[in-house]
Amino acid sequence: MCVGKCNLFIMMRITVLGCGTSQGVPIIGCDCPVCRSKDPRDKRTRTSILVETESQTIVVDAGPDFRQQMLRENVTHLDAVLITHEHKDHIGGLDDLRPFIFNQKEPMPIYASAEAQVEIKREYSYAFDEHPYPGAPDYRLITLDETPFDLGDLHIEPIKLRHYTLTCYAFRFGRFAYVTDLSEMPESAMERLRGVDYLIIEALGLNQHYSHLNLSQAREIVERLNVKKVWFTHLSHRIGLTAEVNRNLPENMHLAYDGLKIEIPDF
Repeated sequence: MCVGKCNLFIMMRITVLGCGTSQGVPIIGCDCPVCRSKDPRDKRTRTSILVETESQTIVVDAGPDFRQQMLRENVTHLDAVLITHEHKDHIGGLDDLRPFIFNQKEPMPIYASAEAQVEIKREYSYAFDEHPYPGAPDYRLITLDETPFDLGDLHIEPIKLRHYTLTCYAFRFGRFAYVTDLSEMPESAMERLRGVDYLIIEALGLNQHYSHLNLSQAREIVERLNVKKVWFTHLSHRIGLTAEVNRNLPENMHLAYDGLKIEIPDF
């Protein structure tokens, strides 16, 4: 029991499960310096994060590397999944939710847009049959829009973005936000990100791309938001070696890497 002012504070921990683009890094058959790098920070599985608080453990996206990411981080309980959008590198691992569903003996809540749910139902049709076979995953799809919601002690603000022709959601968790797979950052989204101190945002590479931010575009957004600490994610091999890129970034900016852990007090 605290008497007077309590010195205890609430902590949120973010783990970068994967920071790679849709093909991952190294890319099959590629012999570039990044794909041949021995630096573990240059081994990039498909993009996803784990968010942990005292009461909640959730993931944002579950791509094709989801199983190995869960084993690597020794995750044994999962309360919910947030889906940014329906591309394969973000939903391709949803079948591997089965151990959590079986062990927890309840359906897994999956927050996804109406458009993403169409693709999830197509990809995992066997989970939505009227009479599913024994062993099929039990998903509870919850329609995501820009309405904020709470999961335990987490207050989550979905922020709608465009990823070329698709809708993609960023997520704000108090002082932290996760932004990936976007073509541009509208002013409406910028306003909803004001006040964020910690940010993970995509930076696919160095050249302009039709459906993703490059490093210079991501840096411009970060500087406009005046974010204290930033990590770039959804990285292709074309962005370069982690060590070399980091040397040319400001002190508060870094490339993310698989397994990176970020602790956020008083979120």
